[in-house]
Amino acid sequence: MTLPDKERQKVAWVLTLVRDFQMVPKEYFKKLQNTDGIWEVRSSHGGNATRLLGFVHQGSFVVLTNGFSKKSQKTPPQEIALAEQRKKEYEKRHEQR
Repeated sequence: MTLPDKERQKVAWVLTLVRDFQMVPKEYFKKLQNTDGIWEVRSSHGGNATRLLGFVHQGSFVVLTNGFSKKSQKTPPQEIALAEQRKKEYEKRHEQR
């Protein structure tokens, strides 16, 4: 996913919030309901909404799985399915260690 500079800066700022603060406002980071532990990092700039999906590993480490530009209110089911699939693959690789 390629973003214009201003949008990329906003995404980086939101990721810094997620990394540095224990309590992040829901407008930037929230757990998606009816998923297998998938979280959404939310960024908006100039009417463009960028979303990164991922999961929390070992209580504090956020693993990002995929990103997309959000065009509607609802998160696309195929993006959630991709995040859940990648989460399972990640967990399978890390349980073998």
